[in-house]
Amino acid sequence: MEKKNIFETINAVMRDVGVVGKDSVNPQQNYKYRGIDAVMNALHPAMEKHGLFVLPDVIEQTREERQTSRGGVLIYSIVKVNYKFYAPDGSFAEATVIGEGMDSGDKATNKAMSAAFKYALFQVFCIPTEEMKDSEIDSPQPAPKTITKKQAAVLESVLTEKEATAWLEHYKKDSLEKLSPEEHANINEWKRQVEERKNGNKGETK
Repeated sequence: MEKKNIFETINAVMRDVGVVGKDSVNPQQNYKYRGIDAVMNALHPAMEKHGLFVLPDVIEQTREERQTSRGGVLIYSIVKVNYKFYAPDGSFAEATVIGEGMDSGDKATNKAMSAAFKYALFQVFCIPTEEMKDSEIDSPQPAPKTITKKQAAVLESVLTEKEATAWLEHYKKDSLEKLSPEEHANINEWKRQVEERKNGNKGETK
């Protein structure tokens, strides 16, 4: 019996895969989603039946620490993964996708890999989905980015108390450490222009 190539194999798997329902719920953001387990459970019998298997290759990965709204540390991971789908005759098709994951422990990359694999399967096998919004069930919300304590200390040293109070009222913040990088840059630019005007006036007086 002639072995099927990758395109025939993917098509055969697509015919055998049923509907994957949104049975998982994200309690923080209150929406339903299709979890990776549900997707793999639906696809595994058909993939085994038709001799299809997948090999992942992580091409890129970035990680950064973010602060949660409660003051904790959150690891944010983004991976770019290339998946090769192999058929019984040795032919293969590739799909490259991006996956994102957040976790307060050591599972950020695991979540990113799960998200990448899930959407690769959705797209390769055209599994219908009502919306593309998705994440693992545990998805704490990162707080807005703020300047560092060192940046706040330097800014405090160059601003008068009156200037600092005025800017905090303008941006509706209760401390300099809660300023965003953009707000910090705006204040520094304003202060630079003020100093230039002062120096210019001194030169004219001389």
